[in-house]
Amino acid sequence: MPVIDSTANVLRVPPLRQRARPATDAELAMVPWLAVLEGEGRERVVNELQVADAEVGEIVCKIGRQANFWFGVVDGLLKMSNDSTDGASVTFAGLPPGGWFGEGTLLKREAYRYNVLALRKSVVAGLPIDTFHWLLETSIPFNRFVLNQLNERLGQFIAAREIDRMNDPDSRVARSLAALFHPTLYPGVGQMLRITQQELAYLVGLSRQRVNEALHVLQQGGLIRIEYGGLRVLDLEGLRRKVVSAREARR
Repeated sequence: MPVIDSTANVLRVPPLRQRARPATDAELAMVPWLAVLEGEGRERVVNELQVADAEVGEIVCKIGRQANFWFGVVDGLLKMSNDSTDGASVTFAGLPPGGWFGEGTLLKREAYRYNVLALRKSVVAGLPIDTFHWLLETSIPFNRFVLNQLNERLGQFIAAREIDRMNDPDSRVARSLAALFHPTLYPGVGQMLRITQQELAYLVGLSRQRVNEALHVLQQGGLIRIEYGGLRVLDLEGLRRKVVSAREARR
């Protein structure tokens, strides 16, 4: 619970870890890789997985902080970025429901090289690093999941850096949407993503007005449909082709 700091007379929220609690059955159902586990592995995860409610703007992972948990998004929306000392910021990925991240950092037992913050109030799950490594040592299905996750994430990051160098706002928005609807990395999204235009603007690095224009262009092209409270993808491959076409045009 939030507490009052009597010295500053302001409301302070305890660290995310201190607010962690056991996951409910409904929250466990939102963990995509839990389905590949059986027996002792599944039982250990159910007992050790914890969740916490992250407030808007709260940092989940911070550059330089030692990684001790594998994190996933049960509900909400996070942003992974690398904020440099000169004020420049590179957004690596938006992280919608069903997305798990940081496995590369955990594998090397390193400190985070990126920040992850909540763009809206979100429910975040965490698995202790020792349990993560134990699963790698004992579960072949879990190994396959993590390997596939790393492969897909690498492709996503490469595409993100290529598109970030482009000056075509419509393609930037298309790339971000195609990434957010990635069925392997974010299986909890489906075809409908709850996101505001301002949140998408934070991810893309454009103004809300320019994002609005791009969304209408994509809607007119039959690729998406703007709905109350979010966006529905009608043609995911079409979104991806638009990105590829823009990249080839740049060359």
